[in-house]
Amino acid sequence: MRDKLLPFIIGLLPILMVLGNSMLIPIIPRIEADLHLSSGWSGFILSSFTIPAALVIPFAGALSDRYGRKRIITISLWVMILGSVLCIFSREYVGLFMLGRGLQGVGAAGTTPLAMALIGDLYQEQERSKMLGSLEVFNGIGKVVAPITGATLAQLVLWNQSFWVFPLLSILILLGLRNTVESKKESHKMDKKAFFTLFMSKSRLLIPLYLIGGAGLFLLFGMLFYLSYHIENTFHIDGFFKGFSFIFPLGAMTMCSYWCGKRLKTDEELGWAYLKYGVVMMSIPLGLLNLLSALGFLMFFITLSFGGLGLMLPVINTFITGSVPEQQRGLIVSLYGAVRFGGVAMGPIAFGVWRVDPTQMYAIAFSFSIINVFLFIFLSLRTKGEFHPEIQ
Repeated sequence: MRDKLLPFIIGLLPILMVLGNSMLIPIIPRIEADLHLSSGWSGFILSSFTIPAALVIPFAGALSDRYGRKRIITISLWVMILGSVLCIFSREYVGLFMLGRGLQGVGAAGTTPLAMALIGDLYQEQERSKMLGSLEVFNGIGKVVAPITGATLAQLVLWNQSFWVFPLLSILILLGLRNTVESKKESHKMDKKAFFTLFMSKSRLLIPLYLIGGAGLFLLFGMLFYLSYHIENTFHIDGFFKGFSFIFPLGAMTMCSYWCGKRLKTDEELGWAYLKYGVVMMSIPLGLLNLLSALGFLMFFITLSFGGLGLMLPVINTFITGSVPEQQRGLIVSLYGAVRFGGVAMGPIAFGVWRVDPTQMYAIAFSFSIINVFLFIFLSLRTKGEFHPEIQ
């Protein structure tokens, strides 16, 4: 029973992190109105969560290497609960709301990256690849469910009351961890020299993978942010139906992540193939948006593009997690998480500026996808064979 429950409990961690941003995307205009924020500040509603998370994630990873994953995850969840309670009581107080969002972000730093590191510790070889793919599936499910949850709750209750979702989910995870994961009693001082030596020896593999994952999530959250405003302002669609529109791109990403994670196992050549298909599949539709940008084409091309992202993420997770030993895994994976979250944080801000000129915005988005193509070419020519899943 415990073994069956553990993957579900670990999978709830990325869902909690995703809810922190994606749940708010459909209701940003309503939050702006109640807090009397100008549209130029709208991106910071999301980034007040993601920027603190991106900054704290590496520290959470390093602390988890020393004091244990479970202990740091537990502390992070309690910080998440505190931040959420502040948001619940901040309907007319901008400062209290931003403080609550910042604390939520600090708490989120101990969710997805540490879930990846925990999987690396608990599972080996094929089971590890399968579980990391499953983690991206939970991540994708969160992205699909979150906009609908936010839009629906905002129709049923005041938007600030929707923040009760976070404490309830956090408590569920805390109870699950207590019954499924043993606490790590010992404390190990991090060997900074060993970490630096390891990171430099793997930098040709790690840095491009970090950048590909970060750029992919930058584009994802930026395009979703733009889509939220485009649907509401142009077609006057709000509430549940607005949230429902996000199902298509996010659903495609989730299904591709599931398909990839199930087949990847420890086959490095297959991983490189899926990464190549994902990069190409993400780039071409973003390029076509420069020619065909009506809503139907926009939805179709974004759906294809983020299906490609769904192929990429499980491979990147497996390559990074499997290429480093357990003693430095938390920090290495958390640095990747920080880059990913940096992309998530900057996407809404950048696209909030660029959306005034959609033509320019589509061109810039395509440019980022082309950079990923070149990063993949560098990886495939220079680093094949440097991924070793047998390292523990």
